[in-house]
Order: sequence, then structure tokens, then C-alpha cells
Amino acid sequence: MRILVVAMSNSIHTARWLSQIGGQGWDIHLYPSIDNWIDVHPEIRNLTLHHSGCRPVRPTANGVRFRGVSVVRRATDLYRRRVARNDVPGYRARQLARLIDRIRPDVVHSLEIQHAGYLTHEAKRLCRKPFPSWIVTNWGSDIYLFGRLDAHEPLIRGVLAECGYYSCECRRDVCLAKAFGFQGTVLPVFPNSGGFDLGLAARLRRPGPVSARRLVVVKGYQNWAGRALVAVRALERCADLLKGAGYEAAFYSATPEVAVAAELFSKSTGVPVRIVPKDSSHAEILALHGGARVSLGLSISDAISTSFLEAVVMGSFPVQSFTACADEWIEDGVTGLLVPPDDPEVVEAALRRALTDDGLVDGAAVKNALVAAERLDHRLLKPMAVGIYRTVADRRP
Repeated sequence: MRILVVAMSNSIHTARWLSQIGGQGWDIHLYPSIDNWIDVHPEIRNLTLHHSGCRPVRPTANGVRFRGVSVVRRATDLYRRRVARNDVPGYRARQLARLIDRIRPDVVHSLEIQHAGYLTHEAKRLCRKPFPSWIVTNWGSDIYLFGRLDAHEPLIRGVLAECGYYSCECRRDVCLAKAFGFQGTVLPVFPNSGGFDLGLAARLRRPGPVSARRLVVVKGYQNWAGRALVAVRALERCADLLKGAGYEAAFYSATPEVAVAAELFSKSTGVPVRIVPKDSSHAEILALHGGARVSLGLSISDAISTSFLEAVVMGSFPVQSFTACADEWIEDGVTGLLVPPDDPEVVEAALRRALTDDGLVDGAAVKNALVAAERLDHRLLKPMAVGIYRTVADRRP
């Protein structure tokens, strides 16, 4: 089977998805949905990557083969190619259409809608040969947030009207896709980033009860969706508990303004703060959650937040904004707490409960471990990812 994946080549989510379908003997191709001078994630391996006339920013081995594709045949100078890519409307859509017509994949799979989905939809109109079976995968806020924006709603509807298959990681998003006009086949719902090596997770997890841990970890995104500054304010309101019990706060994926706010929080309260390096490995992030009593993540929109799943797997008590799909995984007030993303007072109340109720956090860890074994074991999810392509291939005319 030949598969063309259209996705962000520098994304860990792309890398984790592709890792699930390796080893099948399939011919896998990747076309970057964002032309970022082909910054290739180091965990992407064993495929053909089609670039826009320039080599990768960071050299990569891992069995990645590079092939150039261009519709500016006389522009041999790298600068001229880049100007063309940036200034000519529809340039990359024409590239993608040309690539699809040339390699004739059995399946085209767009991972994420706002870049990969829109680009593939535009390319579909430009293809001269019959278009292959098309899978669209919903990431995070693709419909839940962007579907409420006037500039994006018709584009999302256009993608969903043209693709034959839809995959996502939330039942919420299945309902949204249908509300936006999707009439094709809904594929199995499971996390886009794949599962976890639960044996490795157990080795990285701090021994003993979760209630004995003295660390709060915070997802540090402050941007169009992330609300880490609200988390900092909630921690400030809990400073008496944190300092009195000897807690430390650790921020991972911290944006610059959050790093500044965290340092100021530490200086004003005396609570130690650690900014986790952005190049930390996945194992290091798992170990961070595995040493935490509470994992806090706030955003105005998400699907299954990977950091939330990491907390579930590693025993840390999740306090998560209710704008994600955490309600499909935990019981609010029993195995986690769901909070509004923009209300530090409510987040404070949730943190105080999680910091003082030992029975709550220890009981949640036991129950969440059962959920992880049933729904997050990578040995269970990999066959589901492979099965998606087999399902689509079996239905080809």
C-alpha cells in the first residue's frame, strides 16, 4: 500500500502517528503541510519526504529519503524558489496536486485540518487524475474552536464535504464533524498520538503513594489557546499550602511570558519553581508527571490533551480545563477535576482540594491506572492505527 501523509513535518504528533504504522511493508510518503524549510522531527523515520526544493534544517537519518518537488522548473536558485513559494498563490497546492498525480497513492491522509486539510482540499481541485481515498484527522481545536470563526467555518465545511473518511480522538468531535456536514465514514476514535509503553511508564514513576509527592507540574502554554498565566495566578492563591508543605512547581513547554511570571511567583511566595527545558525527551516529561501529585493544564480549546493523558498514565492527579475532552476519560471529582480555563478562583479551589485530600489523589491514581491499561497501551492502539488504512484500502473501488 502506498500512503501519502500531509502533515507538519516538525511535529511530535506527526512522528508518533507515523511510528504506529511503520513496519508494515507500506510505501509511506510525507508532504509537509507547512513549508518551514523542512524542519524534520528527529523521530520521523523510514519514509520518503517530498520537499519544496530545499534540504532539511537539521540533518536526519532514520531511513528518511528526500525528494524535491517543484512547479518552478527554471528557478534553480534556492532564494528564488523560496520567493516563489511565498508569493505565488496556490504554489504549494499545485505542488501537492502534482505529487499526488505522479506517485498515485492508495490513500491520502491529512493530519490536522487548518493546514493539512485546507492544503489537500485545494490540491484535490487541481489534480488531473482521479483523487485517492482521503482521510482527514482532526487535531485539537480544528473544529471545536476554529469552527466558530467566520473565516474558517466555510473552509472546514469544504474539507468535510470532500473527504471520505474522518478520524479524531474525541466523541465530541465526531458530533461536530457531522454537524459541519460530514457524511462519510467515521473511523475508530482513539488518541492521535498513539499509546504509551506502560512498562516504561511504570519504571519512570516514583514509587510510593501519589499523596507523598511534593510537586505540581503545569503545562506552560500561553497563546491563542493556552492559559498558563491563569495557572500561575491560581498557584499564587495557593501559596500558603504550597510553601507550608514543601511543594515545588515545574513548568514544561513554557512560553517566555510564563517563564517570567513563574520566576516572579517564586520570588514573591518562596515556592521553588523549575522551568523544564523545551528539548526534554518524552521519557523526561513522563518522569516529571510520574513524580507529581498534581498536573495542571488550562486551555480554551483542545481535544485529548497529550499532557492530560500523560498525567493519567503516570498517576498524577489531573486538574484539566473542561474545554478539552477529559470528561471522556475521567469522572469529575473522583479521578480528576475539570475547571474553567480563565477563572483562577475556581482553579485555586480545585488545587486546594487536590493538595489536601490524600484519599482523593491516591484513589484516582488506582482508577486511572486501570483506564490506562484498558485504553492507552500502545500494544492495543497500534493495531487500531494500522486497521484504519486496511479499512480504507478494502473499500477502494
